[in-house]
Amino acid sequence: MGRRGETAVVPIDVASGGGGGRGEERPKSERHRSHGPGHHGRHGQHRSRPPPPPPPAFRPFRRWFPFLVPLFIVANIVLFVLTMYVNDCPAHARATGAAIGGSVGESATAQGCLLAPELGRFAFQSFKENPLVGPSSATLLEMGALETSKVTKDHEGWRLITCIWLHAGVVHILANMLSLLMIGIRLEKEFGFIRIGTLYVISGVGGSLLSSLFMVSNISVGASGALFGLLGSMLSELITNWTIYENKFAALLTLVMIIVINLAVGILPHVDNFAHLGGFMSGFCLGFVLLIRPQFGYINQKNSPLGFPTGVTKRKFKTYQIILLVIATVMLVSGFTVGLVLLFQGFNASEHCSWCHYLSCVPTSKWSCNAPNNYCMSSQLGNQLNLTCESTGKTATYVLSNPNSTEAIKNLCVGLCS
Repeated sequence: MGRRGETAVVPIDVASGGGGGRGEERPKSERHRSHGPGHHGRHGQHRSRPPPPPPPAFRPFRRWFPFLVPLFIVANIVLFVLTMYVNDCPAHARATGAAIGGSVGESATAQGCLLAPELGRFAFQSFKENPLVGPSSATLLEMGALETSKVTKDHEGWRLITCIWLHAGVVHILANMLSLLMIGIRLEKEFGFIRIGTLYVISGVGGSLLSSLFMVSNISVGASGALFGLLGSMLSELITNWTIYENKFAALLTLVMIIVINLAVGILPHVDNFAHLGGFMSGFCLGFVLLIRPQFGYINQKNSPLGFPTGVTKRKFKTYQIILLVIATVMLVSGFTVGLVLLFQGFNASEHCSWCHYLSCVPTSKWSCNAPNNYCMSSQLGNQLNLTCESTGKTATYVLSNPNSTEAIKNLCVGLCS
């Protein structure tokens, strides 16, 4: 998306003028020096002067060196490795097998982890439990994943921020980090680390907030909300800086198509599209506030060479830019205020909107939108444990060698509900 700000403004070098006045007499030596290449004078061939170097291109906006986005990528990868270290699937599988005992316990120990011989304690949970190839949901909760009941009942509001730095698996983090690399680097070069870092974090919190209001029973992690905030800011940046863009409608159409395709992917199961929508709306509003540019006429006059007429002085920002900034600020502040108040009051938005769940998942004959909840009803008589998964209705009976092992019971419930 080219900008008119890249147009070169070349000052005229008066001292070496391109051709003197006709009535001006120059010395013979000067007339000889002015001959162009290939001219043969009376005294033979003379060498011409080398052409002057071209003037630097006129760049009205500063270009930043991107370091914050790569730092974010490294931080996400380090946290994922730390999450897998804490997860320690083989140790938990052995503890579960020992608590159950018998052939069932041996089977749980043998089949509980993916790539255990190769990765050791960094082995992944079974593909049945986590199809994204990653840790267990219990480990994600321990590391700071978002669960609405933890925020409303236990007053753990910090989970709205920590969840955007965690990922559910290798597939999840690869997709998000590649997207962040392609989108974030370009924006940080254009607008700097302060504005893009602020936009990333606030958009991520906005996605977490909307997700916690509509997806009450789910566990949510990932930087998808923050990434959609960057996409939303690109759209608002294009709108508010409309006058400095070339090929405006082509740029707008391309960006809208990218956004629509990404939001359409969100209607697939196991994808939290409410986090996408919340992040996108937050980033869209923030773009009008943080990514506003002075209009091109102001920039051109400000940076034009001395001695050249600049015409009528223009205001730094256009009227429509100021109006959009005020509207976006009001919407952003009011939206976050209302959302946080409703969240801490235990408001379940899905109960008041019968069709809103279709924004996150559309059921078909190929898949179901019922998210598995790892909650079980249990009854225990001596060493015998009866579990019933609330989301699937599955029931199983186990004989425990250690009936007081809460970790073993939790792992059995996760396996039953997977």
